[in-house]
Amino acid sequence: MKGLHMVTWILVIIGGLNWGLTAFGLNVVDMLGMTISKIIYILVGLSAIYEIVTHKANCKCCDAKGGDMPKPMGQM
Repeated sequence: MKGLHMVTWILVIIGGLNWGLTAFGLNVVDMLGMTISKIIYILVGLSAIYEIVTHKANCKCCDAKGGDMPKPMGQM
């Protein structure tokens, strides 16, 4: 499962970076061609859904004990 998590995480990052670049008029994924870009968009969307569904199980900061989250100021 770690391999699938890493692949989906990378695809979510690619999607986020592409959205950021789109704000400056540059859509890198669309430059790859119609068929390839459609496949990438589908994979990024599925990856986002996967990350949403499995996030709590994979995130060390979201476990029941609070994980390694930093404590708020004054509670050190």
